[in-house]
Amino acid sequence: MAAPKKGRRPTGAQGRPGRALAIILIAMVALTAGMFLTKQTTPRLGIDLAGGTSITLKAKSEPGKPDAINPTNMNTAVGIIERRVNGLGVTEAEVQTQGKDHIIVNIPKGMNEQQAREQVGTTAQLYFRPVLAFTSGEPAAPNASPSGSPSGSPSGSPSASPSGSGAPKAGDGKKASPSATPSSSATSQGRALSEALKAPGSPTPSPSASESKKADDNKAPTPSATPSPDAAASALQAKFAALDCTDEKQRATAAQGVKPEDPMVACGQRGDTWGKWVLGPAAVNGQDVDDAKGQIDQQSGQWIVTMQFTDKGADKFAKITGDLAAKQPPQNQFAIVLDGQVISDPSVSQALTGGNAQISGGFTQQSAQDLGNMLSYGALPLSFQEDSVTTVTAALGGEQLKAGLIAGAIGLLLVVIYLLVYYRGLAFIAIVSLLVSAILTYTIMALLGKGIGFALNLPAVCGAIVAIGITADSFIVYFERIRDEIREGRTLRPAVERAWPRARRTILVSDFVSFLAAAVLFIVTVGKVQGFAFTLGLTTLLDVVVVFLFTKPVMTLLARTKFFSSGHPWSGLDPKRLGAKPPLRRSRRTGSGTVSAPVDAKEA
Repeated sequence: MAAPKKGRRPTGAQGRPGRALAIILIAMVALTAGMFLTKQTTPRLGIDLAGGTSITLKAKSEPGKPDAINPTNMNTAVGIIERRVNGLGVTEAEVQTQGKDHIIVNIPKGMNEQQAREQVGTTAQLYFRPVLAFTSGEPAAPNASPSGSPSGSPSGSPSASPSGSGAPKAGDGKKASPSATPSSSATSQGRALSEALKAPGSPTPSPSASESKKADDNKAPTPSATPSPDAAASALQAKFAALDCTDEKQRATAAQGVKPEDPMVACGQRGDTWGKWVLGPAAVNGQDVDDAKGQIDQQSGQWIVTMQFTDKGADKFAKITGDLAAKQPPQNQFAIVLDGQVISDPSVSQALTGGNAQISGGFTQQSAQDLGNMLSYGALPLSFQEDSVTTVTAALGGEQLKAGLIAGAIGLLLVVIYLLVYYRGLAFIAIVSLLVSAILTYTIMALLGKGIGFALNLPAVCGAIVAIGITADSFIVYFERIRDEIREGRTLRPAVERAWPRARRTILVSDFVSFLAAAVLFIVTVGKVQGFAFTLGLTTLLDVVVVFLFTKPVMTLLARTKFFSSGHPWSGLDPKRLGAKPPLRRSRRTGSGTVSAPVDAKEA
């Protein structure tokens, strides 16, 4: 009899189960260690389980734009708000329209929740306006008025650079000390403001009805229907003098009803101090900003904000910076205005062309990233106001989670009972494999909460429960293939190896279909349904890992034990109970002789 060829593994080869088990053990230890090192020992929970904040925004009609509130603009606003909130690392935030003019923003409880609430509230359009005057935010003295002289600039403001560096972002934590020194004559100050309004690119303002009413309330001169620059300057001067930026109500209403082409007064925060500005007509709007982000300047090592403009915005920005560069502080500054408040007022020393610019000076990492985020996602096609802010408790979600976990536990118990009754000893392998899958799923979900902001919500929990059936199905496919081999008359050890290739193909096809369905569902859906799809896809991939690296190697090792290899009645592999056929080979060679089965006399 010819010897078998070398280099080819026999059909019943046992492989190296120890290596596969070592790999999955190392992976489990590494994931568990990473979970404790990052101090993220539990998965992040979504708003329905952990609670959070629900903000209702109502779109406001803009003067002269009665048709601005339409489905296209509402959907655009939803996308921008969603990017703005998630740009802060607040994932699982839900942003959706409700009715014709409302947007609902659900922010789960988390590290950046308060910051996200502040940014969602700043939903008006973003504008770049030239600074005409600046002073502190308290009401001015009766004879005081805005100054266009250098003394009106904030003290401690860094010098401008050709790259567009300027004053620190409002509210960045740098304790600038804004102050103003009123000139000796209110008439000369008013003349300076009038000259600024007469400058090229500064059209004659047309105060709205609300501005005129405020002027009356403050006992300031009411401009005529077609005011001259001097009259417009007087109206702004009166509003500016009366404005108290330490009053929250005055801050909120200071820019109410102002059109982009009109000058305005506005408030902003510098460190712990409020300042107020007189600003010219908008020169650039937020839609002209293509991209902006906070980053570290490689040369200075300081945090800066870089901006990239669209082609149209680059021309506008070059023009406004060229005009401002020739002026004295504070009129060489432009204010970045969001929701009627100044968030930064950098100065320039020359025209910034090419569509790129950067703002530097006193930024922290947080303030630079905040400003970059506002510039990137601040330009909304509509203006919004907060209708309501509601704190969502996790009580209802907790009850639903409890009910879901009870249902999952009942389902798991039924699966275990079925395995014990039908597969007996093989049920031990299935139960331990389910435990390994659960450990991998839990640790990965906990780490993903820290890594990509994955939040576990109720649909995601449902996806994990469904995965129990998918994983158990893989075990059943493999066990049945082994039992089929035993029915054909093979012993356990070769049956385990011969059954694996056929079971492997079936398991891979089944898991591929499940993963494909999860991927399609994740792509075409939004919100909580994506949590279900993500969990289903993740657990399907882990099923393949567990079956290949744990279930199969463990089965190979247990096939070498007497309990399983002898076909013990409680092993689940008893040949008699399975109705095994007689051995395929009726004779076997021993030594130099041959032992044959008895031959019937008639056949002889």
